[in-house]
Amino acid sequence: MFDHVLAVIAVRDIDSAAAWYRRLFDRPADNNPMPSLVEWQAAPAAWVQVTVDPERAGASQLNVAVDDLESFVASARSRGVEFGDIVDANKGVRLSTVVDPDGNSITAIGGFRERY
Repeated sequence: MFDHVLAVIAVRDIDSAAAWYRRLFDRPADNNPMPSLVEWQAAPAAWVQVTVDPERAGASQLNVAVDDLESFVASARSRGVEFGDIVDANKGVRLSTVVDPDGNSITAIGGFRERY
């Protein structure tokens, strides 16, 4: 099976994107392996890579499951990451979405579980 999973977010400008994602993650990038790529370790074997790719910028989508959706959204908003209203999805799952400056969609999920 896989050792790591890497989600890739395509952006136009790495410096402005890195600043925005720093606010999202509430910490600096964990790795900067090349000038056009920064990475955050989101979980023990899961990484989010933010990379320059002007042709794909704005077409990325990232879903993240959080323990306490209200607290996560409030904390992100306090750092200038303006998640939308929390909405009910299905089977107790709730969602809140933000769009980064390039138009990529990040959805925080509350009530996520591996089996429904």
